[in-house]
Amino acid sequence: MNAKALQLATRPHPRGSPSLFAVVPCHHARVRYLGIDYGHRRIGLALSDPSAILASPWDTMAGGGSPAASAALVGQRITAFLESHPDEPIHAVVVGLPRRLNGDDNGETPKVRQFVERLRAVTGLTVYLEDERLTSREADERLGVRERDWRRRKPKLDAAAAAVILQDFLDRPRGENMAPAGT
Repeated sequence: MNAKALQLATRPHPRGSPSLFAVVPCHHARVRYLGIDYGHRRIGLALSDPSAILASPWDTMAGGGSPAASAALVGQRITAFLESHPDEPIHAVVVGLPRRLNGDDNGETPKVRQFVERLRAVTGLTVYLEDERLTSREADERLGVRERDWRRRKPKLDAAAAAVILQDFLDRPRGENMAPAGT
């Protein structure tokens, strides 16, 4: 605790309360996380709220045809967001890692890893990988509560899956299995 914070923490409360926490200022960092459900044709994007507690679907964009091209497109979206929200930086990116139900890599896993490496190079942001098994199914079930017609749900599915991936990451206690991708 620095000297100023210590001085504030030990200063008596104006109403005489002995609580040390009553006068300590609260300075929560306003940072966001970006969640990504990567796909060859579509990429789902989700953002956390500025306190990094809740994830919400943000957008679904067309894939770039290759992991490198898709990473460049996502990099452009991140740049546009940061320009329009200069006080809310994106702290890190969380990308869903596709795996088989038994935990083994599947045919899409190497493409996602290539995408992650290119995204890290393009943005300079820390990128985490999050298990995405069954997230599309969970997202579809959640969307199905409000919208019965699957044709109306489909355009929202990738962003909703990205929100599930990001929320799983945000709900994990800090530091638990949180090594950035590639480390």
